[in-house]
Amino acid sequence: MARDYYDVLGVPRTADRDEIQRAYRSLARKYHPDVNKDPAAEERFKEINDAFSVLSDPKQRARYDHFGEDFRKVPEDWEERVAAGAGAGSGFRGSAGGGPRVRYTTSGFGEEGVDFEDLFGSFFGGAGRMRTPGADQEAELPLTVEEAYRGGRRTVTLAGPSGPRSYEVNVPRGVTDGQRIRLAGEGGRGSGDAPAGDLYLRVRILPHPVFRVEGRDIHVQLPITPWEAALGATVPVPTPSGTTAKVTVPAGSSSGRRLRLRGEGMPNPRGADGDLYAELRITVPPRLSDRERELFDELAAVSSFDPRRT
Repeated sequence: MARDYYDVLGVPRTADRDEIQRAYRSLARKYHPDVNKDPAAEERFKEINDAFSVLSDPKQRARYDHFGEDFRKVPEDWEERVAAGAGAGSGFRGSAGGGPRVRYTTSGFGEEGVDFEDLFGSFFGGAGRMRTPGADQEAELPLTVEEAYRGGRRTVTLAGPSGPRSYEVNVPRGVTDGQRIRLAGEGGRGSGDAPAGDLYLRVRILPHPVFRVEGRDIHVQLPITPWEAALGATVPVPTPSGTTAKVTVPAGSSSGRRLRLRGEGMPNPRGADGDLYAELRITVPPRLSDRERELFDELAAVSSFDPRRT
């Protein structure tokens, strides 16, 4: 008997999508085979991925909540089919395949109601010959900011019930956090000659030591010297493309000021590119030479500027 997916992720059955995603990320970091060398970690990691792929998809989760581990044998539109075949107000619940024939009504299990096998036999050519399309599945695709910026083909290996499986994925240039990439026919297998479902890879842009991404805009902290802030300067700014852009720091700038570089953010194949925002951070020398200290002393003596009063 497979473990309950909610137990696998350690969340209640009432958990919303955010709770499920937080639990998944925490467990995936803990049990990822590259991090956890325990021999049992890989199997645990597979189990966690399988649970998340189902519970993060509203349609799959609804079928799982109704049918338990047999949910993949049930079509996605089972509710509509039941309503059409049994009349308004009826539902069904049970085990597809060789399990007991179960009747279910809105008041619970009993002798009267909708027979699972009889009902689906009328749709798929007779009981025992159920032709069920494969279920769509979803997995997370972690990308660095640079990988999301450049896009391109890459090999993705995902854990599955029968072991790890690799896919060749075309990552669109400028893909954003939360965007889904569809791999047609790579989802759950259908029964009989029914088609397989699709696999959706949901992009998650990883935290970066330099860049912070918000939609298609990219934010970066830009250290500058006190004299560059006071006198103004043109300074280089890193970009996710690997090149540097130039930004003009206006004279009299303070820490926290944001300078916008139009079009230097995430590429957008269908519209305007995002922008890059450089946030100034005035940085002082960690150690002063004798001459530098002399000049700073002289500046302190002649300047009447007091930032605490202005």
